[in-house]
Amino acid sequence: MEARPPSLKQLHAFARERADTDGAIRTAVPGLTLMCIEKTGERVQANYRPLVCLVLQGAKHLTVGRQEIDCSQGEALVICADLPVTGQVVKASVDQPYLALAVELDMAILSEQAERLTARSGAVTGTATRTIFTRPTSVDLMDCARRLLQLVEQPEAVEFLHQGLIRELQYRLLTGPSAPLLHASVLAQSTASRLTPAIALLRERFRESLEIERLASAASMSRAAFHRHFKALTALTPVQYQKRLRLIEARRLLRHEAASATQAAYAVGYESVSQFTRDYSGLFGVTPGKERPPSLLRPSHTP
Repeated sequence: MEARPPSLKQLHAFARERADTDGAIRTAVPGLTLMCIEKTGERVQANYRPLVCLVLQGAKHLTVGRQEIDCSQGEALVICADLPVTGQVVKASVDQPYLALAVELDMAILSEQAERLTARSGAVTGTATRTIFTRPTSVDLMDCARRLLQLVEQPEAVEFLHQGLIRELQYRLLTGPSAPLLHASVLAQSTASRLTPAIALLRERFRESLEIERLASAASMSRAAFHRHFKALTALTPVQYQKRLRLIEARRLLRHEAASATQAAYAVGYESVSQFTRDYSGLFGVTPGKERPPSLLRPSHTP
């Protein structure tokens, strides 16, 4: 008899047994992270890589620029660009913790898969280029996530099965409820794809002086077009994006490296400590000198 696909409840139970209540747990499976949180918490700023996050229980609120997103049980959060995101767990308890499973996406393979699907089957591509959105979690996606999670207890099988499961998971995304938006964001000729090299350059060199012409050149766009498309994609201007990257890194230095405000400011590229203090307070609601290490969560870059 053919095995039945897992329900959300079954996947939840499987993940719950392998998580703890310490926040984000990076597993031994490359790109796979579990998150389990027993209470609602503070707003946390982090740099998210492209990923899909399956919320198995509870809910989380995310902010990207002016875009507000709620992701709750039974939904998949898809992020297909490098983005600075503010996240907050808004539904969690000891009996029913926020539980999520995040898998990093391979954007090169995802683009190739999207192109092949479009060429071979005429997959609907859509026209929007949103890089963060939620959709219902399909049964096929849950089944693939469960098998990927099983590799945590089968380390000897990772090198043989991991890449195949990642390709399958991305295929399920490209053919499921998230297909139109995801196709539009990853196809080689999309605006999102053209901006990817510029975003990667900005993330790598966020401490340096911002050169719009260099970023626009990396995206093969004029300066004006680059500004327009960058903000449409990330909900931030290039300057705001760079500032967010700097402040997130500064908070990590203050909280986890015991850096002083002056040390953190200069380390992330600020030339003025007073300007750094104003920007930091504006984003986090507390001055750098009053920043304290988090009492519960480990630092995390996943939802």
